[in-house]
Amino acid sequence: MSTALFIFLVAISTLAIVLIWIFWSFALGAGWEPTSRRVVNKMLEMAEVNSDDVVYDLGSGDGRIVIEAAKRYNSRAVGIEADPIRVLWSLIMIRISRLQNNVKIKWGNIFNENINEATVVTLFLWKNINQKLKPKLLNELKPGTRVVSYIWTFEGWEPSKTDNYENIYLYIIGESDR
Repeated sequence: MSTALFIFLVAISTLAIVLIWIFWSFALGAGWEPTSRRVVNKMLEMAEVNSDDVVYDLGSGDGRIVIEAAKRYNSRAVGIEADPIRVLWSLIMIRISRLQNNVKIKWGNIFNENINEATVVTLFLWKNINQKLKPKLLNELKPGTRVVSYIWTFEGWEPSKTDNYENIYLYIIGESDR
């Protein structure tokens, strides 16, 4: 095999893997776009996370929200992610950060995982996914649980707090959702 052909095959294979990884996320219901550190911190601040909280990040991507919740606020945190590559990356980052006692990552579908122990739920999903999640949130979360959504709102729910600059919305289960 010639060197040029080998390089071409490696390039095509790499491109195929990258495209599959990107479109895999869309097939699961939400594309992956990492949330900036500034927004992560603002979301956790708006929810007033503390060491008594259990933070669930639905569609946790690379784990940055659950890692930050554990590092900064000493809370327990659980991420749920459908993409096995991002789950693996998250587990590596949790191990490097030495947070495996406080942070767990579950590989699965957010609609199939029980979230009833959450006191804070964070998410950066698409509007239609937020709408589909409403019954699950109402059925599984206790009154007073804080739900923080980046970019997308929940139709019919009035946010308790809004950051219009960053497009972050805080909802409290039991206040204006029923």
